Amino acid sequence: MPETVSQHETVNAQYQVMAADEATNVADRYEAQGKRCPFCEQGLRCSLCSQGPCRIKPGVDRGVCGIDGAGMVMRNLVHLNIMGLGAYGHHARDVGETLIATGEGKTPFRIMDESKLDMLASVLGIEEADVNARAVAVGKGILDSMAQCSDEESIWVKALAPESRKALWRELGIFPGGPLHELLDCTTRSMTNIDGDYVSLAKAALRMGIATFYAVQVPLEMGQDALFGTPQPHAAHVDLGILDADYVNILPNGHEPFMGFALVQAAESEEVQARARDTGAKGLRIVGSIETGQEMMQRLAASDAFVGMTGNWICQEYAIATGAVDVFAMDMNCSVPSLAEIADRYGTKLVAVSHVIGVPGTHERVDYVPAQVAEQAQRIIDIAIENFRERKDKPRHGVERRQEILTGFSTEAVLGALGGTLEPLLDAVKSGAIKGIVAMVSCTTLKNGPQDSLTTAVVRELIARDILVLSAGCGNAATQVAGLNSLEAQELAGEGLRGVCEALGVPPVLSFGTCTDCGRIALLVGAVADALGVDTAELPIAVTAPEYMEQKAMIDAIGALALGLYTHVSPTPPVTGSPEVVKLLTEDLVGITGGRLALGEDAVEVAEGIAAHIDNKRAALGI
Repeated sequence: MPETVSQHETVNAQYQVMAADEATNVADRYEAQGKRCPFCEQGLRCSLCSQGPCRIKPGVDRGVCGIDGAGMVMRNLVHLNIMGLGAYGHHARDVGETLIATGEGKTPFRIMDESKLDMLASVLGIEEADVNARAVAVGKGILDSMAQCSDEESIWVKALAPESRKALWRELGIFPGGPLHELLDCTTRSMTNIDGDYVSLAKAALRMGIATFYAVQVPLEMGQDALFGTPQPHAAHVDLGILDADYVNILPNGHEPFMGFALVQAAESEEVQARARDTGAKGLRIVGSIETGQEMMQRLAASDAFVGMTGNWICQEYAIATGAVDVFAMDMNCSVPSLAEIADRYGTKLVAVSHVIGVPGTHERVDYVPAQVAEQAQRIIDIAIENFRERKDKPRHGVERRQEILTGFSTEAVLGALGGTLEPLLDAVKSGAIKGIVAMVSCTTLKNGPQDSLTTAVVRELIARDILVLSAGCGNAATQVAGLNSLEAQELAGEGLRGVCEALGVPPVLSFGTCTDCGRIALLVGAVADALGVDTAELPIAVTAPEYMEQKAMIDAIGALALGLYTHVSPTPPVTGSPEVVKLLTEDLVGITGGRLALGEDAVEVAEGIAAHIDNKRAALGI
């Protein structure tokens, strides 16, 4: 049994509860796996066809089909990227369909930020005057654009990417078409006996990465801004202590926030709150979990109906173990398959709200349909209130700690804090008060230490070196719970960064959203490059994923490399079995796209590597 499973005291406390109960949990399951297969860790195992599994090893330099180690390693990496793009594409499709249904008056939602709808309409060439007709047209346009042929240039990339990047991508043959056809091509390409060349497979991955940022994540997040509002800075609370067992608690969990927002709207009704109180509860609350929680918390102020967010994906079992959760509502992504055993033990109902969710032992299905979401939210509330009747007298294992943070730092919010332009930020960078900017977009994993330990350590090292951090993904919850997105964290920053943050009234780590906000970050990087009149690869900017875990993180890293950015990832991805692939990603790519993959699990060394890269870029720019 591990002594410490997490950076966070609340998770460690809940782990002890589950360990005493001999309940399955992610930390114990990780330990039980023991030593990992070295062939899998190096990317040198393939089980695609009936002749395998094949392994590349001394004296065996090819699989049965003839593929060599470099081809096998890169093909395995492409498989991960395919799943990452597929998941983001699923989310974008649901955004498009929700915009259509909302414009047709079939959802409880409305267009909250018309400027974002206009931005999408401009790219799509839509000129509908009526806002609702425009929402329908934009939704349909998003769906159509995703299906552009791969031999056509994506309209999103053409409209939004920096000119210098577009010229380079055309020259390299990696300017993508529609993401669905890029997905189709890559899935076909990475079958047995079709493409075994690691270079052409790498180019296919770069095409997918570019398509993911501009043609999937941008319309996805801008569409959600249109529907639910563009994030603006505000105070919020995180950590497991926001769960109060005396309330009916519903946790929307996953990555797609549509049901979560509908639940909050329903929970704001006095009729719903009165029904909850009739059971003996103090009321009914919606509590965010994982990226769905981030999407909601970025846009919603704390209220009696929405109180904040618990944490990232590793927290979900420990949240249920508090005995305070009535419904765990699982949308697309990151609901672990072990939940039923835990939910049954601690009195929680599992409700699937996406047709792709297949958690064994799920108690109810209320799969999201945009035109039915108001009624579906009420159905979930009914389940939660009834569950509270059964749960209220059962044992509770809650914790008290919760952390106040500032969240909601979208691009528009950052510009607003700077007076509406990039100039103050650029001046701070030119003066050296801010040495550079790092996008920390990460998951959380146990592979390289206790949960969130490396993420928080790297971020502390960066801000101490006067490097501003934009936090997103599950790593955002890591820094939030650790207090790094609070004003108090200004004390941890270097003198220059601290002065800028104090003047603006912001933390040194700006809560920028979820992993889907990588597209938003790409737009910001492009805007900074344009303002300075340079290519993105010339900027004092870097990316770090100190605890990447799953496939969406892999395609995000590939997109960052295509943008020409220094990109640190940990744990080491399964590429080390091929010296050719390692050299391509860590050395040769610098002369191709300008990007470079950096590895490492020592926080000081990681931060020093990033700082050295930023210093080199500053020197080249003469600042």
